[in-house]
Amino acid sequence: MKKDTREQLKRSRIGALSLVGEGVLVGAIAGMVVTLYRLALEYADELRGFVIHQAKGHPGTMALWFVILAALATLVYLLLKFEPLIGGSGIPQLEGEITGALEQSWWRVVLAKFAGGLLSMFGGLALGREGPSIQLGAMMGKGTGAILKSSQSRKRFLMTCGASAGLSAAFHAPLAGVLFSLEEVHKNFSVSLLIGVMSSSLTADFLTSLILGEKVVFQIPLTRMISYHEYGYILLLGLVLGVAGAFYNWFTLKCQDFYRRLSFLPGVLKVMIPFALAGVLAFTMPQLLGSGHGLIDALTSKEMALTAMVGILLGRFIFSGLSFGAGVPGGIFFPLLVIGGFIGGVFAKSASLTLGLDPIYLNNFVVLAMAGYFAAIVRAPLTGILLLFEMTGSLGQMLSLSVVSIVAYVVATLLGSEPIYESLLERLLHKRSKENAQVTVKPGEKVISIYAVEADSYLDGATIKDILWPENTLVVSVQRGNNDIIPSGDTLLVVGDQLMLMTTKEGQLEADTKMRKLCACV
Repeated sequence: MKKDTREQLKRSRIGALSLVGEGVLVGAIAGMVVTLYRLALEYADELRGFVIHQAKGHPGTMALWFVILAALATLVYLLLKFEPLIGGSGIPQLEGEITGALEQSWWRVVLAKFAGGLLSMFGGLALGREGPSIQLGAMMGKGTGAILKSSQSRKRFLMTCGASAGLSAAFHAPLAGVLFSLEEVHKNFSVSLLIGVMSSSLTADFLTSLILGEKVVFQIPLTRMISYHEYGYILLLGLVLGVAGAFYNWFTLKCQDFYRRLSFLPGVLKVMIPFALAGVLAFTMPQLLGSGHGLIDALTSKEMALTAMVGILLGRFIFSGLSFGAGVPGGIFFPLLVIGGFIGGVFAKSASLTLGLDPIYLNNFVVLAMAGYFAAIVRAPLTGILLLFEMTGSLGQMLSLSVVSIVAYVVATLLGSEPIYESLLERLLHKRSKENAQVTVKPGEKVISIYAVEADSYLDGATIKDILWPENTLVVSVQRGNNDIIPSGDTLLVVGDQLMLMTTKEGQLEADTKMRKLCACV
C-alpha cells in the first residue's frame, strides 16, 4: 500500500513545464475542433436562412423543408442511439465523469456530438454552441490523455483543461473558460490544475482569434455607465432575475417530464416534435430560430416596442425549453443569456415608462440581466460576471454586474432552486441506473483527487484522526503553501490546505460527494 501511495503521489507531482505543455497541447487540439464546430454552425445558420427565404410563399418548397426537418430529426435520433451521452448540453455528462459516475467514449462522443449539434442547429432549434463545445473540448482532453497513456487522475485534469478550452473557443472568453472549469466542472482548485487550465484556455482563444478574428461576441453599445443613484433598480432587477431563474430551472425540468410522458410515442417521433415546431416558426417567426444572437443585436441596436420584447421573450422561452427538453444535442448556455437579455430589456423599458428610469440605460440592463440570469440558473456567479465582461468588452460595469449576480444568486437559492446542471446530472444518473447502463470499472484502479479546506468547514481546525473519512480513501498528502506535509493522525488541518486523497475508481463518486460536504462551509 505504501509503495502504491508513493507511486501515485510521485506521478501526481508533475512539474510546471509538463503541465503547461500538456495544457497547450489540449488547448490547441480542443480549440481547433471547437473552431471547426463554430464555423460549421455559422454556415448551417446561413444555409437555413437562405432555404427558408427561398421557400417562403411557395407551398411545395415549404412542404419539402418539413420533409428535410423530419430527415434531420431521424438522423439526430440515430446518433442518440449510437451514443446516448451526447444528449443535451454535455456539461452534466462531463461533471458526471469528473466525479467518477460516468464513463464516456471520447471518440464516439466527439463524432456524434459534432454531427448531432450541427444537425439540430441547422434545423433551427433554440439551442446553444457552448455546452457541446465544452463537451467536445473535454473529450479531446480525454483523448489526448488516452494517447499519452496518462493516469486516471491525469485524464481528469486534461478533461478539465479541454472543457476550459471549449468555452474559451466558443465565446472568445479565456478567463471565463478558466473559472467555469474550476467553479462549475471541477468544483475544486489547485495551483497545478490552474496552470494547465490557463495554458489550455489561452491557447484555444489564441487559435480561435487567428481564424475567426478578435471581435467580442456581443457588440452592445453602452452610452453611459450606471450611476450609484440608479442602484436601487439593479437590486430590483436582481430580485426579478432570481425568481425568473428559479422558474427557468423548474420549466426546463418540466419540459423533460413532458417528453417522458409521451412514452407511447416512438423515440424518433419525440425528437421530431421540436423540429416540427421549428418548421412552423420558420415561416411565422423565423427570428426565434437558432441560437438567438441576432435577437440581442436587434434589442440593443434598434428601438423595440415593449410588446415586441415581451412577445419575443415568451416565444423564445417556450421554444428553448421544448428544444432542450427533447434531449437532442445542444446547450442552454447561450439561449439563457438571450432570454436574460430580454428580461433586462423588458425591465428597463417598463421601469422607464413607470418608475422614471432613464431610457439610455436599456443596453446596460440587458448586459446586467444576462449575468444575473446566468448566476440564478447555473449558480456560478463569478463565471457569469467574467463571461459578460469578456463577451461585451465592457470594463465599466464590473461592480453593477457583481451586485446583480449576487442578488439573483441569493434569491434563487432562498427559493430552493437547485443549480440546473446538478439537477440535470441527477436525472441522467437516475435514468442510467434504471437502464443498468453504468460502466463497469477495473477493480482496484486508483484515483487521486484534490480538495481545498474552506473556512468554517468540518475539516477546519480538525485533526486527521478526528474526521470520518469516506471508505477506501487515504489522505496521501497535505499541501500547505509551498510545503507538502506527509499526514499523520495528529496532523491539524487549516483553511487553505489542499488535501490529496487516493481512492478506488468505483468508490470515487461516493468519496467525492462526502468530501465536498466535509470541505464546504457549514
